[in-house]
Amino acid sequence: MKMNLPNKLTILRVILIIPFVVCLLLPGLGPAGRYVSAAIFIIASLTDMADGKIARKHNLVTNFGKFMDPLADKLLVCSAMICLVETGELAAWVTVIIIAREFIISGFRLVASDNGVVIAASYWGKFKTVSQMVMVVLLIVNLDHPAYQVICAVVTYIALALTVISLVDYVWKNRKVLKEQN
Repeated sequence: MKMNLPNKLTILRVILIIPFVVCLLLPGLGPAGRYVSAAIFIIASLTDMADGKIARKHNLVTNFGKFMDPLADKLLVCSAMICLVETGELAAWVTVIIIAREFIISGFRLVASDNGVVIAASYWGKFKTVSQMVMVVLLIVNLDHPAYQVICAVVTYIALALTVISLVDYVWKNRKVLKEQN
């Protein structure tokens, strides 16, 4: 199978998780490690935006991309949040709620797929992803200033709210999938 550019960007996003985690968690790197980690996360996040636009614009949508793109997003964001729990920047309960949402949606998609239904991402899901990515970057940088800490808290609660809203929206819009099981 020949890999097109969007699929290569998706694979790159998954590969970038390794240096991201190392730079964030490796003792002794200090603030430099955090800034490099933030830069890697931003680059990986931008590949998410780029691969979708390129795939749609040049008609390069593949089954591999449909499967791997959302999985790569989840791996990137969930890896980051788990690391931020480890460093003490993010409460474990926030991470559990966000990861639980991802499992629920993935399960929903599997049920839909078994019934021959493809469920497209919604705008709420896109807002959720962007808010989570912004939250992660802010928490990684973690400037020692009271106003910055307030901003981080507000963005975290916005990301959490959008996570729950996108879950409810997704389940509500696709409730027939569960009723129409074979």
